[in-house]
Amino acid sequence: MKFINKKLLAILILSTTLMACSSKDDKDEATKVAQLPEFTQQFKVDTLWSKNIDGVGDYFSRLKPVAAYGALYSANREGDVYAFDITNGKEQWHTDISELLFKTDFFERRKSVMLSGGLAAGMNKIYVGSENGDLYALDAKTGELLWQNEVKGEIIAAPAFDSGLVVVNTVSGIIRAFDANDGKVKWSVEQEVPPLSLRGTSSPVIASGGVLVGGASGDLTVYMLETGQEGWTASLGSPSGSTELDRVVDVDSSPIVFGDKVYSVSSRGSLAAIDLRSGRILWKREYPSYRSIALEGNDIYITDVKGHVYSVGRINGLEQWSQLSLTNRNVTGPVVVGKYIVVGDFEGYLYWLDRETGNMVAKHQVDSSAIYVTPVVAKGIIYAESRDGDLEAIKTP
Repeated sequence: MKFINKKLLAILILSTTLMACSSKDDKDEATKVAQLPEFTQQFKVDTLWSKNIDGVGDYFSRLKPVAAYGALYSANREGDVYAFDITNGKEQWHTDISELLFKTDFFERRKSVMLSGGLAAGMNKIYVGSENGDLYALDAKTGELLWQNEVKGEIIAAPAFDSGLVVVNTVSGIIRAFDANDGKVKWSVEQEVPPLSLRGTSSPVIASGGVLVGGASGDLTVYMLETGQEGWTASLGSPSGSTELDRVVDVDSSPIVFGDKVYSVSSRGSLAAIDLRSGRILWKREYPSYRSIALEGNDIYITDVKGHVYSVGRINGLEQWSQLSLTNRNVTGPVVVGKYIVVGDFEGYLYWLDRETGNMVAKHQVDSSAIYVTPVVAKGIIYAESRDGDLEAIKTP
């Protein structure tokens, strides 16, 4: 009897060990980072100009350049805002918001403004927000700080501008509209924020007299631009699961408006097509993502939470191709450049993918510190920025 018990005990121990190993292997496989993909480089890109603006370091940030008024505007976390000639990179002006706000002597350490949301342009002004809840408006031609105002909650997404109003969305769920001329508050609303949500918020998008904003509860809601009155709400992801982490369904990606339809995605929900006027969901597909999506013609391009890139038909949501070579490489959202889409990764590489097939055709390393936000495209030129602040203007042949 003792022999049987010992044998049974041995079997149980072995089974438990195998299960533990299997569980560990599964977990390792799920988090395994793909190696730098190898493929035949079909062309080399041309770096037109480059600058260094110090960047955002290891902090979470959605700061990205904006192209407007013949210039490229960029900022770093500490409080420096720059304007560069968009064609040759020549510096037009530089404003140190930290220096304007915090007068320090030679021996004092510079105080960070913690810029994190922006940049956006409108009415010959550049707008940028901070983790302190401050919104700044600078003259686009001179860099002069024209006004500032505040809101309760961190501004970590780019503001939106239209019809003389600047609208911000905050981590605390407050959405506020400011007069672009003087920064006075025009209206303010507050969304419910669940106990646990992702570190990120959706940048507002203004279209057809409405402000479209994604929420931490998995919804996309429209508010009237003039008054802030709530219109329709569409659910992209319903919280489910036994833990708060399982129930995270944030809509952190900015929606895209195309004609009379809106396209948006939830971090643990769906990519959806929504009727702009009624909020009725036309189709849904399971592509969880918190990255920005891109749309060109009848094609939607999306990077999911695992770094996989997909092409999906805009009309019916059917998958056209997938590119799985960048698993867990912290891949940015895609941008469209001619016949290609471009994404960045955590090692500072940009990848050009054929829009028709999804095949990789070229790559280029900006630096090794990571491309942390979706690149910007203006007139066919890509403007990509790394965590260390290396900013490049890149031409695709």
